[in-house]
Amino acid sequence: MHHWPLALPLAALALLGLALGFGPAGPLLLTVCAAALIGAVIAAVHHAEVVAHRVGEPFGTLVLAVAVTVIEVALIVSMMLAGGPDTATLPRDTIFAAVMIIGTGVVGLCVLVGGLHHHEQSFQLDGATSSLAALVVLAGLSLVLPSFTTSSPGGTYTLSQLAFAGVSSLVLWAIFVFVQTVRHRDYFLPPTRQHDEHAHAAPPSTAAAWASFGLLLVALVSVVGLAKQLSPTLEGLVASAGAPKAVIGIAIAMLVLLPETWAAVRAARADRLQTSMNLALGSALASIGLTIPAVVAAAWWLELPLVLGLAPKDLVLLLLTFVVSGMTLGTGRTTVMQGAVHLVLFAAFLFLALVP
Repeated sequence: MHHWPLALPLAALALLGLALGFGPAGPLLLTVCAAALIGAVIAAVHHAEVVAHRVGEPFGTLVLAVAVTVIEVALIVSMMLAGGPDTATLPRDTIFAAVMIIGTGVVGLCVLVGGLHHHEQSFQLDGATSSLAALVVLAGLSLVLPSFTTSSPGGTYTLSQLAFAGVSSLVLWAIFVFVQTVRHRDYFLPPTRQHDEHAHAAPPSTAAAWASFGLLLVALVSVVGLAKQLSPTLEGLVASAGAPKAVIGIAIAMLVLLPETWAAVRAARADRLQTSMNLALGSALASIGLTIPAVVAAAWWLELPLVLGLAPKDLVLLLLTFVVSGMTLGTGRTTVMQGAVHLVLFAAFLFLALVP
């Protein structure tokens, strides 16, 4: 029996409590926190896989995607509460970074790794295209249209427009989850189970699955908390390098998305690209469908400004991402070529964030 899946999340949580108790962390504590964050990511992926093996696809990937997103939403709202009007663009920057990281970086890495190990991989076309269609609409309502509406200037929505965007996002995400888990669950199952290493293994007991679910939450809380602890150091490095402030949001989003990225790449390497797609697209959908209603409610309640519309450069990057994703997901089969295309677009996103 391995003890590290239990020890790593608890150790990470203890270090988070230590960092919070001591206030500003020194170099040694920051280094230990960074190591604990990596350990918590490894543990989170392990426990997510245990839960996924117990409940089956696509419920398992949904558990990890929703758990990470709920904690990420809590982090964004808490930063809005602390930062006030200065955080008007924080939800937009975080959502955009998450969509770009997932849609170009995570998808590209999964397809490339899977292609290198298995030459060609397949996934369910019906599930992927319906996920992408929902993502395009959610991103359009939340990040694109505010730049073009005329009732409110500067990439903002009026109160009624915010309410419509928030309710629409939540309803569309809920319908997607219903389709994914109930109505058309078969659209999100692997085309073949012959390469699934879990297919012939006995599932864990109910008690073990619940224990892993609890430890998964502990690990994810630790990941987000430690990422927040490391963010002042990231801000200092960004400021000293003279890089744009948006880089901070990208760095934090990449840290928070580490568990899903690791799990998705592991699945692609094991020739389970369908699981990778479920994780990636499900995470992107949840990052908008849950975040927008939460930040709209927070902005309305606290009377805070909320800027959602993207700048022209970011609009072009988002459009390119959706066009390329439509081509990649339009055949149901992938090779290293599609992975390379996504990763080049991801590199362009990172480069233009540094050199706008």
